[in-house]
Amino acid sequence: MTKKIEAIIREEKLDDVKKALKEIGIVGMNIFEVQGHGRQGGITLAGRSGSYQVDMLPRLQVNIILSDHNVGKTIDAICKAVGTGKIGDGLIFVYPVEEVIRVRTGERGHQALMYPDDIDTLAAD
Repeated sequence: MTKKIEAIIREEKLDDVKKALKEIGIVGMNIFEVQGHGRQGGITLAGRSGSYQVDMLPRLQVNIILSDHNVGKTIDAICKAVGTGKIGDGLIFVYPVEEVIRVRTGERGHQALMYPDDIDTLAAD
């Protein structure tokens, strides 16, 4: 089966995440700019006219589609790259993916996910 990892991370941690994923052989990913807040409800900033609440904080969403057997290793790499131990480190969601189709070639399933030097190719060597 195939999975989708959706990780919400701090913007400044993107390079660390990309590096960590590349090291384990994750080649393909999508990045989206998102806004939101978690349990903390945002942050309070102080300005000249007093303090104010910012409740929607900028974050990045990293999406990765991969084989089941690579999920744990990928989650570990993301957590290591983004973890500071402070509020706002992020969240990771894992979803099942029913089908993957590479439009250009018509490949389906696992073959549609394969890239040269990806995590599955490296594991086979």
